[in-house]
Amino acid sequence: MTEKNSGGIDRRTVLKAAGAAGLMMATGAYAAGARKRYAVVGVGSRARMFTNAMTGPFRDTSEVVAVCDRNAGRLARAVKVIGETGASQPRPYSAADFDRMLRETKPEFVIVTTTDASHDDYIVRALDAGCDVITEKPMTTTAAKAQRILDAVKRSGRHVRVTFNYRYSPPRTQIKELLMSGEIGDVISVDFTWLLNTVHGADYFRRWHSNKAMSGGLMVHKSTHHFDLVNWWLGAQPETVHAFGSRQFYTPETARRMGLTGAHERCLTCPEKQQCSFYFDLASDPGLKALYLDNEQYDGYYRDQCVWRPEINIEDTMNVMVRYDNGAHLNYALSAYDAWEGYHVAFNGTKGRIEHRIVESGGAAGAAKVQSGSESVSIRVIPMRGQPRDIAPIIGKGSHGGGDDVMLNEIFGVDPGDKYLRKSDERAGAWSALVGIAANKCFETGQTVRIADLVTGLTLPDRAPMPDRRAPIAMPVRIKIP
Repeated sequence: MTEKNSGGIDRRTVLKAAGAAGLMMATGAYAAGARKRYAVVGVGSRARMFTNAMTGPFRDTSEVVAVCDRNAGRLARAVKVIGETGASQPRPYSAADFDRMLRETKPEFVIVTTTDASHDDYIVRALDAGCDVITEKPMTTTAAKAQRILDAVKRSGRHVRVTFNYRYSPPRTQIKELLMSGEIGDVISVDFTWLLNTVHGADYFRRWHSNKAMSGGLMVHKSTHHFDLVNWWLGAQPETVHAFGSRQFYTPETARRMGLTGAHERCLTCPEKQQCSFYFDLASDPGLKALYLDNEQYDGYYRDQCVWRPEINIEDTMNVMVRYDNGAHLNYALSAYDAWEGYHVAFNGTKGRIEHRIVESGGAAGAAKVQSGSESVSIRVIPMRGQPRDIAPIIGKGSHGGGDDVMLNEIFGVDPGDKYLRKSDERAGAWSALVGIAANKCFETGQTVRIADLVTGLTLPDRAPMPDRRAPIAMPVRIKIP
């Protein structure tokens, strides 16, 4: 049967933050007082989520006092766009002047949205200057860089907020509620498959993300979201990782098999753009054109590189096995060339099974189209030896399944309190990134990796209470055996 009110799920709690965000945005009603001071380093496409929030619905409580970037054209554009809102007039600084920016503008918070491999440098310098930090995921890309951040947090007494917006999507919060309620008892195993289609998936292979030294590969850049979800859903931390990965689809050979002569430098100048259905017209999206195409002269970065280039060194096919500190096992798969976009995950427990699936509409990162919009969502609970029942999913609105607005309200608006503890700091950021970092190490060595061997001093994050794994378990109903 189908349940309209999600069988024990606290619908009001799930929607509470979203409702608060909507009210604030609609009324512009915020507590009076001095605005909090923010500096943003890295003003590419991802920074817009934060700057739009601070110059829009949260302009009465937040001020962008400075922006910093290595690309002079993008930096000038950010100053202009933010200034035109009338909410803030940030001062521009080059990447080389980051420390001077901190001294002169005295931000309380630094928002880091640079390339992944450079996160640690700006995070550590901001922490040591006495600022708290908000960073895009992944927090960082290597174990050594994670250690630098953890050490800086300890000596500075400041903290890092990692923006895991996937936690805030209402259907994913429903899954957390079901697991917290003990609906299927102790979770023993998780099967999790994430699929990227040939629009969204291909986009990682035409950007800087295709260089593992800059992104950590999809295991770190993309899968950190997914590993964080499992860590949070289970209320447990990963102990050991074993993984396999390879690049099988986005290769020069695939291009030739599809009738092309091979790889080229970029889409803009590609002599086979009419024949290649992976052609990406960077000029067709005004926002991406203004950010990247119009500013190539400053740093030589091409946002529309050929997805078939031989120098790409990230994987497109990955399988990971993880053992958790509570005994649960995770089987995870990620591929970047699929016929549909989204995921399916199944939790197997001592009292039954939960199956959850979302079909998404993934597109090019930073484009005008809503990112990761949910087109089809399903949640099914299958009791041990009982009848399955479908749970009516709570559908969020906006990008990333409705998670962005809820998270932004918690960061910049009024924190409504959260029994699910979705807020994540440097500990959660490290635990999720280290699974991908360990997987990358497995790809190279073929050996199982222990998380404890990668860093020291990593403590448990705040975790919402889960069912007691020592509590009595009800005997399942008897079934007739022929």
